[in-house]
Amino acid sequence: MAEGDHLEEMSFWDHIDALRGVLVRMVVVLVAVTLGLFFVMPSIFDKVILAPCHGDFVLYRLFEQMTASVPWLPQFTTAGFEVELINIKLASQFFIHMSSSFWLALVLTFPLMLYFLWTFIAPALYPREKRGVKTAFLIGCLMFFIGVAVGYFVVFPVTLRFLADYHVSQLVPNQISLDSYMDTFLMLIFVMGVIFELPLVAWLLGSLGALHRGFFRTYRRHAVIVLLALAAIITPTGDPFTLMVVFLPIYLLYEISAYLVPKSPEIDTESLTAD
Repeated sequence: MAEGDHLEEMSFWDHIDALRGVLVRMVVVLVAVTLGLFFVMPSIFDKVILAPCHGDFVLYRLFEQMTASVPWLPQFTTAGFEVELINIKLASQFFIHMSSSFWLALVLTFPLMLYFLWTFIAPALYPREKRGVKTAFLIGCLMFFIGVAVGYFVVFPVTLRFLADYHVSQLVPNQISLDSYMDTFLMLIFVMGVIFELPLVAWLLGSLGALHRGFFRTYRRHAVIVLLALAAIITPTGDPFTLMVVFLPIYLLYEISAYLVPKSPEIDTESLTAD
């Protein structure tokens, strides 16, 4: 039987039934992992999610060591930094407990979700297409998790450190709510996960012939300005050191994306002359 013949013999409703089976498996796994995480979430909150609230967080200690060895950099200190969260809504802690379990389960099961989708799509693909899609899935998973790690270990702690210590007036103390903390935490981490998919998107567009290396070369200066602005929005601090910490990984993604796409098609000068 030729590749894809089995899928061609299936009716529309057979396809729907196969898709329903895949979706059911995805939901069952997601619900099971969410329930498991729900019971251990208090420990995860204390040791992982709330870890950037304390001065001994790994990034803060690293910054302190780095700035101490370079006299001309603003000196970073971990002493006395502590963010205390408050809860101002009756049901917030319960709903955040539930939503955090769900989002963490979604992150952890992300590769498995893609695998389930792969089992549905794969029978319709030729061997060459399977290799390309499989590579894209693997790269996508890897880059997503790298982005999430950068968001957690770098972007969010830097943002929290700046905003928690910022005062429009010393007469106005900061009292950070749990809802505000979690909204920022989830947004920045997932945004970084999505941003790190840029090389994959560039590779896919390059494979389709819609993007070439010349585009990145032509708009490199524009990209630097845009990415600096994006880094400044993610970490609104006047400290050039922390700004560069966020900007450099994003710019590196730009250069990796340029490397992954095909070179610009060369113009056939002889045919132009003949015309």
